[in-house]
Amino acid sequence: MWSYRIICIAVKQFDTMKRKFFVTAMGFAFVTVTACHRNAITGRSQLSLVSETEVQSMAKTEYKQFLTENKVVSSTGNKDAEMVRRVGSRIATAITKYYTEQGLSKELDGYQWEYNLVDSKEVNAWCMPGGKIVVYTGLLPISQNEAALAVVMGHEIAHALARHGNERMSEGLATQLGGAALSVALSSKPAETQNLFLNAYGVGSQIGIALPHSRKQESEADKFGLRYAALAGYNVREAIPLWQRMKAAGGGQKPPEFLSTHPAEDKRIADLNAIMEETIRDYYRPMK
Repeated sequence: MWSYRIICIAVKQFDTMKRKFFVTAMGFAFVTVTACHRNAITGRSQLSLVSETEVQSMAKTEYKQFLTENKVVSSTGNKDAEMVRRVGSRIATAITKYYTEQGLSKELDGYQWEYNLVDSKEVNAWCMPGGKIVVYTGLLPISQNEAALAVVMGHEIAHALARHGNERMSEGLATQLGGAALSVALSSKPAETQNLFLNAYGVGSQIGIALPHSRKQESEADKFGLRYAALAGYNVREAIPLWQRMKAAGGGQKPPEFLSTHPAEDKRIADLNAIMEETIRDYYRPMK
C-alpha cells in the first residue's frame, strides 16, 4: 500500500514538474518571439527585453556611481585624459553627422556623451548606452597613440550603438526568468539586475554560455568601430599593430578561441585586414 501511494505521489510530482516546464518553456518562447527586433545598425535580429530608454536610465545611474567609486583622472593639464576626451568628442561628432546623413539619427536619441579616463592597471575600456565612456589608464601603454586609442573607443562605442549590451542582458534575463514578468524581475532583484547590467556592458567580468554569439558581437564591434574611427579622420591601419601588441601583452595565456568570448587575436587581425581598404575607401574622412 505504502509503495503504491509513494508511486502515485511521485507520478503527480512528475506531472507537476512537466506542467511547470511546459509553462516556463512557452513563456520563454513567447518572450523570445515578441521581444525580438531588427537592429538598424547591424541589420541583425536581436532579443531586446529592456527598452533603450530603460537601459540608458540605468547607465546614467551606474556610470555616476562608478565615477564616484573610482579615481577619475582630471583632464585639466593631463595629456592622457585630454586625449581620451578629444578622441571621444571627434568620434561622437563624426557619428552624429554620419547618422544624420543616413537617416539614422533616431538611433542616437538620449545620447549625452561623456568620456573619462580612470586610473586602473586593467587593460580595458567600455561604453554604456547613452554614450557613457570609460578608458582605463592600463590600456594606454598598449594603445600607444591616438589613432589606436580611437580604434579601441570606436569598438566600444559600436557595442553600445549595436545594442550588444542590451542583447546580452536580455539573454541573461530570459535565462533567469524562464518567461516570468520582466518588470517584476527588475524590481524584485535589484542586485542581480545590477550585476547583470554591469557584466553585459563590460564593467564586470562575464563568462557566458553562448560564447560563439559573444564572438559575433565582438566581430561586429570591430567592423563598425573601425568605420567610426575612420569617419573621425583617424588612421585606422593602426588597428593591426594595436592587436599585435594586444596579443603580445597576453603572453599566450589566453584560452582557445572556442572557449573564449572574444575572437583569437590572429583571426581578429586577419578579419580587420580583410575589411581595411574598403573601410578606408568608403568611410575615411580627414578632419578639417
